[in-house]
Amino acid sequence: MRPDIHPEYREVLFHDTNADAYFVIGSTMTSSQTKEYEGKTYPYVTLDISSASHPFYTGEQRQTSNEGRVASFNKRFARFKRG
Repeated sequence: MRPDIHPEYREVLFHDTNADAYFVIGSTMTSSQTKEYEGKTYPYVTLDISSASHPFYTGEQRQTSNEGRVASFNKRFARFKRG
């Protein structure tokens, strides 16, 4: 391998803000923020979603609408119908 072309690989603290879960994982991500976690200081990266909050991993079911957009509109505004 050529020297000085690879990014630094180190432990990084990831924070899933949706589930308030922390993960320390080896990564090449860079961050200007640092945070102390379990007595050590790590580069700190926030996440919107991870395996701790994603429905596929948590088993949570989400209800989706089976109606089309037009049927949903007509149902919502049926009381304003002229005629």
